[in-house]
Amino acid sequence: MTRIGILGYGNLGRGVEYAVEANADLELVAVFTRRNPASVKVRTGVPVVSADAAAEWKDKVDVLILCGGSATDLPEQTPAFAKLFNVVDSFDTHANIPAHFAAVDAAAKAAGHIGIISVGWDPGMFSLSRVYGSAVLPGGTDYTFWGRGVSQGHSDAIRRIPGVKDAKQYTVPVPAALEAVRSGSNPTLSTRQKHTRECYVVLAPGADAAAVEKAIVTMPNYFSDYDTTVHFISEEELRRDHAGLAHGGFVIRSGATGAGGAHKHVIEYSLKLDSNPEFTANVLAAYARAAHRLAAEGATGCRTVLDIAPAYISDKSGAELRKALL
Repeated sequence: MTRIGILGYGNLGRGVEYAVEANADLELVAVFTRRNPASVKVRTGVPVVSADAAAEWKDKVDVLILCGGSATDLPEQTPAFAKLFNVVDSFDTHANIPAHFAAVDAAAKAAGHIGIISVGWDPGMFSLSRVYGSAVLPGGTDYTFWGRGVSQGHSDAIRRIPGVKDAKQYTVPVPAALEAVRSGSNPTLSTRQKHTRECYVVLAPGADAAAVEKAIVTMPNYFSDYDTTVHFISEEELRRDHAGLAHGGFVIRSGATGAGGAHKHVIEYSLKLDSNPEFTANVLAAYARAAHRLAAEGATGCRTVLDIAPAYISDKSGAELRKALL
């Protein structure tokens, strides 16, 4: 049995609660929060504990799953809590993964713990598909398309802009680009040619709409490389028309083999998700199992999904996997 703690009880944290319930070898023992614990009501009734008191639980939690945002929460939280627990997070700012890995690796090694970062579907499941595709078809090109769907990380980044009360951001593939890739023609596509971004923003009273829009469209790593449209709407419209958290996307490897590249091949992995946070939560839960197993073997330091054998995330034994899934 792997004893799980959750840090943060928003959409992702609640998804992890459901994910733990779905796995017989995982047990939720506590939810940690930066809010007043008395104000947080968890569905399963486990203790809600102040994040400041987490050290008191270091021997009661096997793996802590961190459910904060990548913009400002996880860069600080994951290295800090890796000093107390084995940790798993869903850090998804691709450009900053190497720096985040280094910080978590140093903290986890110093404490004798395991940290698994950037767990989810991208980075995560899509990352695995890119590695498998490029290894199998070395003479080829990788393409990743996201959406149409709500990006939690990008929405969170908008909400942290001064003057923004609430926001949702949709990532939208450019249809012509997607079809060109599927044709096997190996087109050269810029970031801007592959996706557009649509932002629906509720302004705080007195906020400067022009300043907020400029802050969004020029934000590095999130919006500056894309054609981004900002719509200012009412809070009622956001609740009515943008309450869902659907997402998905495609990873495609297009390549050729044989003399002169005579034979073309296309590998495609796709996801269609009704709930982005609940799916991400299930991936986090699977890798929490892996973190516990690695820790039991004496491993320390940081890992990503690329470093972990598939058998470590499954609840099945090696014999069961070989018989049923190999």
